[in-house]
Amino acid sequence: MKFKAIAFKEKSSERIYRDYISRIQKVTKALPEKDQNEILMELNSHIYEDLQQHGGGNEIESLLNVLEKLGRPEEILQPLVADKKMEQATRTFNPVHVIKALVYNVTNGISYFIFLILYVLLLGFVILIGAKFIYPDHVGLFYNPGHVFIYGVSSADYHQFEVLGNWFVPVTMLLTVVVYFILTFLLKLKQTLKRSRN
Repeated sequence: MKFKAIAFKEKSSERIYRDYISRIQKVTKALPEKDQNEILMELNSHIYEDLQQHGGGNEIESLLNVLEKLGRPEEILQPLVADKKMEQATRTFNPVHVIKALVYNVTNGISYFIFLILYVLLLGFVILIGAKFIYPDHVGLFYNPGHVFIYGVSSADYHQFEVLGNWFVPVTMLLTVVVYFILTFLLKLKQTLKRSRN
């Protein structure tokens, strides 16, 4: 089904309505087109039905009353957009969607903030892969019996042995992918538990 704008007699009503619709579109822009359209049609339907029920007098006043009752799109849609974005992220496992979903949800609880921090820390593994090519002697898995065990960057030169050598990059890549999928699976599990409680 396609979105159909409501027709108004007065230009001012048309302008107010178009502004409200464009604010809805702006707030939902991060979502897939199907979800954007679904939300837009749902709110448009509410506006239309309320206008039919209570739109007996002044058109502008009736429209303003309906929009005031609905609320500001930036406020009423934030939780819905955050939830839909998280649903998209955990369904696709796409890193860009995951980070965006966590940013949208960071105000919805400390667990989302913790997940965001863990994903940012995971970025450290990617940085280590690049650093291994630039500083091959100072990046790796270092071991000095009885003293030191370092996975990352080491500037010390006191008899450390780099254990992985050329295998550091593939091992770190594999570790990054495995940890990413575990984190995303846990995030998906959290969403499933949240939905089952509601």
